[in-house]
Amino acid sequence: MKNSNKKAHQITLILLISLMTFAFQSCEPKQKEENKEVIVDKEKPEYFLLRPEVEKAYGYSHAVKIGNDIKISGAVSMDDQGNPIAIGDFAQQMKNCYADLDKILKHYGCTFDDVIVENVFTTNMPLFLENATYRNEIYTKQFPTGSWLGVKELALPEFMIEIELEVYKAE
Repeated sequence: MKNSNKKAHQITLILLISLMTFAFQSCEPKQKEENKEVIVDKEKPEYFLLRPEVEKAYGYSHAVKIGNDIKISGAVSMDDQGNPIAIGDFAQQMKNCYADLDKILKHYGCTFDDVIVENVFTTNMPLFLENATYRNEIYTKQFPTGSWLGVKELALPEFMIEIELEVYKAE
């Protein structure tokens, strides 16, 4: 009798362990093993030249769009031949920069509301600060992130301000 009791106890123990193992396994989150193919869409950069001859001569593109992101090179106060304009007039140079940036934004179907980063480089920070309220006319909804940097010089000595942008164009 002892032997049959022992065997019954062993069988009960094995069944109990098996049931507990099954119960614990069914509580674990199941990982689906799906064979999904991931397709990476490599978007080609779209380049934009505001003043093609000037930009080719200096070796840059004024803007590059990849997907929803647009990077815009620093705008300065120049004419279509690359000559500085509004020499010595900080406020007008600033307005000229924003006018060029507006042309680029419009090319991509954007406005200043789509700007997420604005970096301003200036050779005269006090003059920039005196004229910074002009930005309220540019950014009517919200201001982007960015930096204001005082620099020793820009590409040409007549340039007093340069403004670069990063834009996110929602689809």
